[in-house]
Amino acid sequence: MILFPAIDLKDGLCVRLEQGDMARATVFHRDPAEQAAAFERAGFDYLHIVDLDGAFAGKPVNAKAVERIIESSGMKVQLGGGIRDMATLTGWLDKGVDRAIIGTAAVRDPAFVREAARRAPGRVAVGLDARAGKVAVEGWAEASELTALDIARRFEDAGIAAIIYTDIARDGMLKGLNLDATIALADAVSIPVIASGGFASIDDVKALLSARAAKLEGAIAGRALYDGRVDVTEALRLIRSARKNG
Repeated sequence: MILFPAIDLKDGLCVRLEQGDMARATVFHRDPAEQAAAFERAGFDYLHIVDLDGAFAGKPVNAKAVERIIESSGMKVQLGGGIRDMATLTGWLDKGVDRAIIGTAAVRDPAFVREAARRAPGRVAVGLDARAGKVAVEGWAEASELTALDIARRFEDAGIAAIIYTDIARDGMLKGLNLDATIALADAVSIPVIASGGFASIDDVKALLSARAAKLEGAIAGRALYDGRVDVTEALRLIRSARKNG
């Protein structure tokens, strides 16, 4: 199980949103590269980055901040937000992003996702962000009529590395992960699934390490890390112990 600390970028700053609302952003660090370094010092091996402005614009907006993180960090990076064409995707992979996350285009242009996965095997993930059961697009500003499972099944044979499933209603609200919905999705497809939205405490780590969550690749943690609600040393100790004993 992998715990991914999250860096969400807005106007070049490290922020956290509440329920995906850009008007409800809290700035947690003015230097995203230093925040990434702090996560690395804490013992994390992976990092989840979202270009929030890029998700709305449909193209990279916070590229300089992302590039600084990549250049200064030894962590493996997965990046989403504004990746809607092959040039953008391959550009990021060439710059050192380990895994590119496609969100809106997974709904609007599934052929692009398939081609991307073919060209970059093991390095393309799909981000499925659900509100009231339906997947939202364009930086969560618009709702589609498709469920996460509808879209996940489209890519069952495409070679996608992972699906990142976010419960928008819980995102940034510290209410705990929606493991029921996430595990149900993981049980319905063969693609590895990552839980996102609502990570709140060490109890979420323990739940992720339970037998029923065994199919999940991991989870993304944001506000709970910034607020100091999670003892990172203890969380990583539990994860590494489970990995060693598993």
